[in-house]
Amino acid sequence: MQKPATIGDLRNSGYAPMSVKEEMRRNLVALLRSGAEIFPGIVGYDDTVTPKIVDAILSRHNFILLGLRGQAKSRIVRQLVSLLDEEVPVVAGSEVNDDPMRPISKFARERVDEMGDATPIAWLPREARYVEKLATPDVTIADLIGDLDPIRAAHGGHLLSDELAIHFGLLPRANRGIFAINELPDLSGKVQVGLFNVMQEGDIQIKGFPVRLPLDVQLVFTANPEDYTARGKIITPLKDRIGSEILTHYPRTLEDGVAITRDEAWLDRDSEIEIPAFVRDLVERVAFAAREDKRVDRRSGVSQRMSITVMENAVSAAERRALVLDEWPAVVRVTDVQEALPAITGKLELEYEGELQGGETVARDLVAAAVEETFDAHFEEEDAAGIVAWFEEGGVLRLGASARAGALLEGYDSVEGLVPLVRASEILPEGSTPGDLVAACELVLEGLAAKRRISRRDGGGFERAPAPRRRQRPGGLPGYDPPDGPSGTMFA
Repeated sequence: MQKPATIGDLRNSGYAPMSVKEEMRRNLVALLRSGAEIFPGIVGYDDTVTPKIVDAILSRHNFILLGLRGQAKSRIVRQLVSLLDEEVPVVAGSEVNDDPMRPISKFARERVDEMGDATPIAWLPREARYVEKLATPDVTIADLIGDLDPIRAAHGGHLLSDELAIHFGLLPRANRGIFAINELPDLSGKVQVGLFNVMQEGDIQIKGFPVRLPLDVQLVFTANPEDYTARGKIITPLKDRIGSEILTHYPRTLEDGVAITRDEAWLDRDSEIEIPAFVRDLVERVAFAAREDKRVDRRSGVSQRMSITVMENAVSAAERRALVLDEWPAVVRVTDVQEALPAITGKLELEYEGELQGGETVARDLVAAAVEETFDAHFEEEDAAGIVAWFEEGGVLRLGASARAGALLEGYDSVEGLVPLVRASEILPEGSTPGDLVAACELVLEGLAAKRRISRRDGGGFERAPAPRRRQRPGGLPGYDPPDGPSGTMFA
């Protein structure tokens, strides 16, 4: 069917103007009735954030997503485009996407008055109806609203007070669409004042000349909590005009974190690589541990991007080992996660105690805590008593993490009870390979090292844990010092 090309054709087609908020509400209602997914690819928000966003759109509210970094705020905002119609008609040549039936700019009004039903129209796709701006302190009213353009005035023979001499900013150009501002508190106060004036009254002033622009815009903002950002705040009159404030959060379950990392991490390599399920859990537990660690600034948060980059680095470490040894498939191990410290340290904002210890020490402790928790999820410490006894009786395992799977298995076979413990567990996948067995055995040994039941050797391998050092308590009573070395796994 041929689309209308003029206002007359459009009127004859039965077209009726509709505000963008009513349009989004109508399309959202249809999605809810059909049972379709509202935000595909967004994990962990089905019962928390998504219902609140749905309520805001059904209420025709402008809203703000408030949360720490790495909580999918920008992704959600960009997916709102799917709630717009495929395309809408606009007056051809309009800078502010004038509705042919309700033009708001002087350009469109004069054109309609002059040409009537013969006024040509264009069709604007939904993707072109989304405008996004990252707020920074140097953003001006001119950037968002517009400014007088002397060159345009001179070429067109317009007075500077004429609306046709205005170069419109981002907000008017988002008319009949979605306008999103990320990190809203970073806007200066005077710019925020100009913004809420447009939201409420629909009029603006440019260089002292009043311009009436009843914009039709769905406004969406994102921000970090105000007690986190020291760069600015949302002024009270603007907050009062934002209909809904919606709090986002990090994954609340291990399964949600694993699902997000699986979807977002670049794991589709040319090489044949296997990632055991316990390694996926281990990576997520590193992030969970970081969010609870007192040495990490909780107000800053620990982005989900950390889990994604740790997984990518761990996979790369396994791939590098397999390329050097020409041993495939490459199975990701605990030591590969330990190799991913550079993906952790750069994403942690540390408190004073953490700064004193250093980012790498904190990162190692976080991995050790995650290893210990992963061990506990699959094994009972009592079942590993024979392994600990073997080391306490003088057993030493001298192996390098980069050795071939066959050599590692020979060493693991020498540790009393290690391989039988792993084979009796449910950690090995069906049809497991030697690489899977190596990875599982390594988890047991690293888990016991994290628990300080055995120690990692500086040159690689494991040995018994050091005995407590005897000391004298105050008052002459005997006591014990804790073993030397940082808490957690002792890294070679």
